[in-house]
Amino acid sequence: MKKILFALALAPFLSGCVVGTVAKTAVTVATLPVKVVAAGVDAATTSQSEADEKRGREMRKADEARAREARMLEERCRKGKSLPDDVCPAG
Repeated sequence: MKKILFALALAPFLSGCVVGTVAKTAVTVATLPVKVVAAGVDAATTSQSEADEKRGREMRKADEARAREARMLEERCRKGKSLPDDVCPAG
């Protein structure tokens, strides 16, 4: 009997927690599809700054590759081991 009275006495205090939890869950469930769609759109699109950064990276990589090839050509010419299509400066 005491347990039942104790549970009834706690009911008003616990109901707020239950209602709050249910409401929070309902809001989470309702906003979840919006968040999923927004994340998908963000992943599928590229902003102008992201495109600029990507283009800059590609240009730096191409510059590095050209510089590396020029160093290799210079070294081959210096050592006298040029390839048939190398154009070595007369020296």
